[in-house]
Amino acid sequence: MTKYEITDTDRELIRRALLVLEKNFDDGVYNHTVGCALLTRGGSIYTGVNCDGIHGSCAEYITVGAAISAGERELDTIVAVHDKAHNFVLSPCGNCRQMLFEYCPDIKVILNDGEGNLIKVAARDLLPFAWTPVIC
Repeated sequence: MTKYEITDTDRELIRRALLVLEKNFDDGVYNHTVGCALLTRGGSIYTGVNCDGIHGSCAEYITVGAAISAGERELDTIVAVHDKAHNFVLSPCGNCRQMLFEYCPDIKVILNDGEGNLIKVAARDLLPFAWTPVIC
């Protein structure tokens, strides 16, 4: 697994994810707990929050969907955060790992290594032996 250097651009992406979460954390109706920011290869940044509820969606899904809806196809880096967590940068859940693998396997994912260190790796490295669609 290749680990990429955390850059100032990555730190800005983390800041933007925290900002979208702060803006939407408790809107009086929903309690959004995860914020996400995504950088495209062209330099655009998209943000999103999770949608809680019985059939909720993770912030990564919302954010990737926003970028794709805007016509983006070259996705560079993504990060999800929770402002209440001790180590506020989150690792994607299994469902999000599969989605990232299918949509953009080369996107870099900023996450916490479990020891409090930020690392950045390709989405494909987060899901060894991933399921791939079978085309008949």
